[in-house]
Amino acid sequence: MKAIVCREFGPPDLLRVEDLSSPEPGPDQVLVSVHAAGLNFPDLLIIQNKYQTKPALPFVPGSELAGVVKKVGAKVNRLKVGDRVMCVITDGAFAEECLVPAHRAVRLPERMDYRTGAAFLLTYGTSHHALCNRASTRPGETLLVLGAAGGVGLAAVEIGKVLGLEVIACASSDEKLAVCREHGADHLINYASENLRERVKAITAGKGADVVYDAVGGSSTELALRASAWRGRLLVVGFAAGEIPRMPLNLPLLSERSIVGVHWGAWLDRSPAEFEAGVDRINEWFSAGKLRPHISATYPLESAAAAMKSMMDRKVTGKVVLTIS
Repeated sequence: MKAIVCREFGPPDLLRVEDLSSPEPGPDQVLVSVHAAGLNFPDLLIIQNKYQTKPALPFVPGSELAGVVKKVGAKVNRLKVGDRVMCVITDGAFAEECLVPAHRAVRLPERMDYRTGAAFLLTYGTSHHALCNRASTRPGETLLVLGAAGGVGLAAVEIGKVLGLEVIACASSDEKLAVCREHGADHLINYASENLRERVKAITAGKGADVVYDAVGGSSTELALRASAWRGRLLVVGFAAGEIPRMPLNLPLLSERSIVGVHWGAWLDRSPAEFEAGVDRINEWFSAGKLRPHISATYPLESAAAAMKSMMDRKVTGKVVLTIS
């Protein structure tokens, strides 16, 4: 099978297309024929050895895919050969075939194609878990989304609207903010040219945001926390800016704010029943037309390095997908 292989940590240019042997599933695994694979920001960090998950070299990158079950392990009974699935893993998705732990593979909704499936589960699963399980949002609350034009950001915007929240989308350009508007954002903030804290205060009549969804990190995190309301919740989702912020702890104290970690990948392994219930919910929303994954570009598998370079250069809105013949 053809696969993208990382043999040394570094930029995407070091990745190579290689022919590898077809793997055999273990007792609790399924082998999936990959039709499409989604790119996510952690994939870019992993190949540079900058992520908390550090696979041993050499490895096949890629954490999200959609395809068809080709083989099942001896202990697998909830999936069968021929099932259409979408999967989230640690690495291995950028290949024609991929071994997947059975509990991390879920059936595609009937009306969802493989390309959409490869852009759906990780982003919407993460944002659903963050807003419903970790923040326990309530209709009428205000949600501030940092990096709102990215994959998890747009998912948070859409899910926020489904949950009845007033959504403030923040992004670094007017073009990205236009995409946020198309996906339901009520208010827009360009934090490259506007004062984030002052704009949030103005939009909320001085109250501040009830929930901050932060997949960016860097300098915007403290500004957003300062712009949050009494008993506001800051959801720590990721650090796409490359900098892990250090927070003055008087900020949570003075307004009884909470800083809440969101680690969806670890949670789904610890709470499989809750994970399945969450997947059922976002699948229902998709089937009802309430969620619309935004795929800004599609590349063939062989162009994975170029696709990842576009993400590194901040040219991506929503998701980028690799298609595999």
